[in-house]
Formats: sequence, structure tokens, C-alpha cells
Amino acid sequence: MMKPTEQTTQQIERFLKKIAQKFPKDEDTSIVTDIHVRVSQGSGEMVAFDDDDKEITRCVVEQWIGDNDEDFYDGVERILQKTLGDCADIAGSLGILKPYSFVLENDDKETVGELFIADDDTVIIGKDLMEGLDNDLDSFLDKLLKE
Repeated sequence: MMKPTEQTTQQIERFLKKIAQKFPKDEDTSIVTDIHVRVSQGSGEMVAFDDDDKEITRCVVEQWIGDNDEDFYDGVERILQKTLGDCADIAGSLGILKPYSFVLENDDKETVGELFIADDDTVIIGKDLMEGLDNDLDSFLDKLLKE
């Protein structure tokens, strides 16, 4: 199991602060609905994008360079969830219309996992939140379309 070095944790915190600088709380709330965090397994590069695939910020996490572990994304997901949770005051107060979430993606832009969800009343960290939501939405849509 991958354990983050202090440097890795600091890099992720800086990365988060850069995202926060792009979406200051006191300005007009931005419509960006999610922050997509794409991590490249080979290069260790971590890039944040908005929903329109516009880059927000990037950094390289030295610890992740050349990590070929097949559980790489599970480890990254845990590390990012913990760091975002530790920095919930920053992650949960971006000047973005709530609810919004941080989503981890792989090189192929496929969602690996939900990292953090910020809502006015709740901040939820972890996987279990979205489980079953797709099915609920699908059955809701099916009912609507049948009527």
C-alpha cells in the first residue's frame, strides 16, 4: 500500500490551494460543477480540469513517477481523499456553485473515484455516496419517459 511522503502531502495541499486561488469565495460564484483531477501513472503528473476540460493547475508528484503498481489509482485515491478531508476548509469553500465534487480520473479521462463532495450542509468524502445513484437516476428517468 502506498503511503504518502510528507513532500507528497505538501504538493497535494499546494495543488489544492492553487485551485482555490482560481475560484475565490468572495467573487461571483462560478458555474464549474466539478474539479476533475487527472493523475498520470507514468509521469506522476496531476492536473486539475474544469467540466469544459480547461486546465486549472498542474503539478508533478515525484513519489508517483514510474509507479507501475496495479493498485496505483487505489492508493492515489486514498491519499487524495485523506488530504482533501484534512483540508476540507479549503476544498469545501471554493467559489463554485454547490454541490460540486473532486473526481479522480486516469490517463484515459475515465473516472476512478469520487474524492470529495462539497454541499452547503454536507461534505462527504469517499466512495459509498455515489453507489446506487446511477441506478436511482436511471429508474427515475425511465418512469418519466414512460409517462
